[in-house]
Amino acid sequence: MKAALRAQLSVMMFLEFFIWGSWYTTIGVFMSSHNMGTLTHWPYTVNPVAAIIAPFFVGLIADRYFATQKVLGILHILGAVFMFLVPSATGNSTLFILLLLGYNLCYMPTMSLANTICFHKMSDQEKEFPLIRVFGTVGWIVAGLIISFVLNKFVAANVKPEETGMQLYMTAGASLLLGLFSFTLPNTPPPAKGKKVSAASIIGIDAFKQLASPSFFIFLLSSFLICIPLAAYYNFTQHFLAATGFEKIASTQILGQVSETVFMTLIPFFFIRLGVKKMLAVGMLAWIIRYALFALAAPDQITSLIIIGVVMHGICYDFFFVTGQIYVDKRATPQIRAQAQGLIIFVTYGVGMLVGAPIAGSVYNKFLGTSEHLTLQQWQNFWWIPAGFAAVVLLFFMATFKEKRQTEASL
Repeated sequence: MKAALRAQLSVMMFLEFFIWGSWYTTIGVFMSSHNMGTLTHWPYTVNPVAAIIAPFFVGLIADRYFATQKVLGILHILGAVFMFLVPSATGNSTLFILLLLGYNLCYMPTMSLANTICFHKMSDQEKEFPLIRVFGTVGWIVAGLIISFVLNKFVAANVKPEETGMQLYMTAGASLLLGLFSFTLPNTPPPAKGKKVSAASIIGIDAFKQLASPSFFIFLLSSFLICIPLAAYYNFTQHFLAATGFEKIASTQILGQVSETVFMTLIPFFFIRLGVKKMLAVGMLAWIIRYALFALAAPDQITSLIIIGVVMHGICYDFFFVTGQIYVDKRATPQIRAQAQGLIIFVTYGVGMLVGAPIAGSVYNKFLGTSEHLTLQQWQNFWWIPAGFAAVVLLFFMATFKEKRQTEASL
């Protein structure tokens, strides 16, 4: 891959995840500061709803009628408009959530579209993709640093920048920038142009049929199940950090992305030596360890254990999500590449997170009762629940996933 092309794709990935990192881990703090503390699970509900709809859009539009980079640009520009309006709707919680839904309907298809543009230009996915995808993690890190160390200079001394709407306006601005930049990306023509439109192809059934095997089904099912406890991390870690005395919440959480950056560059090394099954299993095991560390640290506010738990995010994400994206792409033909990436996002960020977000919210609210905040002991009990759930999923995966190393090597 030429250096100029690698630079373009790296900038695309940087902005793609800078946008997501600018609001996703801070929206709960913002909502709580605007009298919507009991509704903080909603952003993590509309996000997976959008992820479920995304494959329909990708299968119907991006795969058939328009160049992928043009669809990516238009969606980010539309998303910028929605996000710009979000902070002005704090007085109307219903409108606030609907605007977030509109934004996520624009954003979530862009994740698979960005992957599709990358994979379209790659000949060696497991070596080339992590080195470009790592810039997405860097983008998420930079977003958190800006929120904690730049935006804080524009707020009062006793106000956290996460409590203001500035990070949401930053999201809108970055989305507009990526939208415009997308039109300069390499042309990625629709792979299924001229083919008959069918419901099966739009929702990814055609891709599923081509990829179908017992091991692939177990992979999809495990991906769905593990995303249920994952919802607890995205939704409530920001609240947990605040409860245990952390001041700079956004910059603390990006330690997970720093770790993600390191492990992303090591994926080619581990992919060859461990194979798909062991890499996915290590990712799930890391989630168990992370939640266990949070639980053990909660009563006595053991900062070191909490930070280690946050840092575990690199292994959690890279070894499961990035490995899974590579695994799916290597099994897919060029004609269903976008569908295949859309399918995995549908299963994980879509159905899995949609099921997980209200469950996490329900468990949290049950602990909360009529109080305003969980006690440290309640936080310990809360974190043991996703830890136990993830442990069951790991045992199921290890017992049933039978993909052989020699099969992986031939993918």
